[in-house]
Amino acid sequence: MSRIGKKPILILQGVDVKIDGQRVTVKGPRGELFKEVPPEIGVALEDGKLVVRIGKETKKIKALWGLVRALLAGMIKGVTEGYEKKLEIEGVGFRASVEGDSLVLNVGFFNPVKIKAPEGVKFSVEKNIIIVSGINKESVGQTAAKIRAAKPAEPYKGKGIKYLGEQIRRKLGKKAVATAK
Repeated sequence: MSRIGKKPILILQGVDVKIDGQRVTVKGPRGELFKEVPPEIGVALEDGKLVVRIGKETKKIKALWGLVRALLAGMIKGVTEGYEKKLEIEGVGFRASVEGDSLVLNVGFFNPVKIKAPEGVKFSVEKNIIIVSGINKESVGQTAAKIRAAKPAEPYKGKGIKYLGEQIRRKLGKKAVATAK
């Protein structure tokens, strides 16, 4: 039995959940999200709570049971609170700016790197902090990963883009290795 799948999802005030066959639509103050649920899994509304149930228990279905429950809970949180990821730029001359719905990164390459925001994702920049926000957890995380991949922090000086609070393992340079012998 899935411990996560058994838990009912509390539907918060101002959130409207509609179930149409295998399609679950969640509408809230920040927007609307939908998800297609696998046919082996059933979703029902009971007493202001969303309940995820399965029929026959197999290893694959039990794994999907917990996953679907977590995805639906994430959708409800997204339409009420939203999600955000913060990235930090470190390096001399490295900077970011927002132009329309695109993020422009000047991170030491000949041409600036432009990253277009997917639907439902917004960028904002404060000094050397990039904030990626939206209602869909998956697209916010994927966009933040794409920004970080443009210039990941390198281990010698720590220059590049990293998540806020991420610790970069530092390596010793050639001089330190040479003097150790």
